[in-house]
Amino acid sequence: MIRIAQLADVPEILEIYAPYVLHSTATFEYDVPCRREFTRRFETITAQFPWLVWEAEGKILGYAYASPPFQRAAYSWCTEATVYLRPQAQGKGIAKALYTVLEAILKQQGYQVVYALICGENTPSLRFHEKMSYRICGRFPDCGFKFGRWLELIWMEKRLNVVKTPSAFPLSWLSIVQNTEFFPDILDNLSLS
Repeated sequence: MIRIAQLADVPEILEIYAPYVLHSTATFEYDVPCRREFTRRFETITAQFPWLVWEAEGKILGYAYASPPFQRAAYSWCTEATVYLRPQAQGKGIAKALYTVLEAILKQQGYQVVYALICGENTPSLRFHEKMSYRICGRFPDCGFKFGRWLELIWMEKRLNVVKTPSAFPLSWLSIVQNTEFFPDILDNLSLS
């Protein structure tokens, strides 16, 4: 059910994302990106970070990916996680499963901390991240403006590794996933309970 996202998945992934842009504050983006722009984002992100989809009966029900939260070299061991689901996929453990695999890959890559940026009024996402052992590390009141109102941004974090002095920059996700044992083992041990 969980697999690596492919370029051919971009239209279906964009179809999942569009309602969040148009009808929610889960993203602070105003306009749905065109397919070309979303493809550019996908290619840029997947050059270093994993992007996963949950597929059932040939239909993508949700996706999760990591991306860089900052641009400076000193932040190279930090990443930001994102997950979006179709409405009918919510509450079924799919986001948990996607995050579990995503975090396992990121840990193997050598990332130290994963951030999640969540709108303050998105209570389900805040609860989900708390259950996934994220903790609040910052609040930014009235920093986003969407649908005619000011919105709070809550910054959460989860520590994956504790390394006093890293010996190398994080590896590419491909080097981890292509390991013939690592990725199948994660999926085999995954439970939705």
